[in-house]
Amino acid sequence: MRLLRTMAALGACGIAVAGAAACEPAAGGLDSAAVALTTDRTATSTLERLTFDVAWLSCSARALTRAAESAPAADGTTAPAAPREVEVDCEGETDDGKAITLDGTVTEERAGVCVKGDMTARIAKKVVFQATMLGDCSAAATARPSSRPARPSDPRPAPAVTVTETVTVTAVPAK
Repeated sequence: MRLLRTMAALGACGIAVAGAAACEPAAGGLDSAAVALTTDRTATSTLERLTFDVAWLSCSARALTRAAESAPAADGTTAPAAPREVEVDCEGETDDGKAITLDGTVTEERAGVCVKGDMTARIAKKVVFQATMLGDCSAAATARPSSRPARPSDPRPAPAVTVTETVTVTAVPAK
């Protein structure tokens, strides 16, 4: 049953990421697909480091643009400016069936290893951390790392890149 839930979540995430990547420019601003993927990876890693066993986590992101930031295009129409903020919304579940949510706004994403902004994670509606950054924001941009490390029951391959993460946590985890 857990394998089916995991596969369904991965499929839904893949469709959402592919759809978001297809219609949003990456140059000059934040890419919502990259923000969603990086937030998923860094939040999962952070929760597991705080001793929560994450069964699955799936994030979506939506670019926030302001009308005042739109620029006139050469043909006289108004083209939206590249997004400076991305709203992120994640949901998932712990191994013991508790609901996980993470929401907030991301203002910076660094090559799959770091997101900065204002994010709050909850398990069973209790705040487990609030962060202004997730991941290793001091690392140089590298190729996007693979997802979280595989557990014995996890069908995904082990990661090819090891990333050290620094997180600012303002709430004490409650189990």
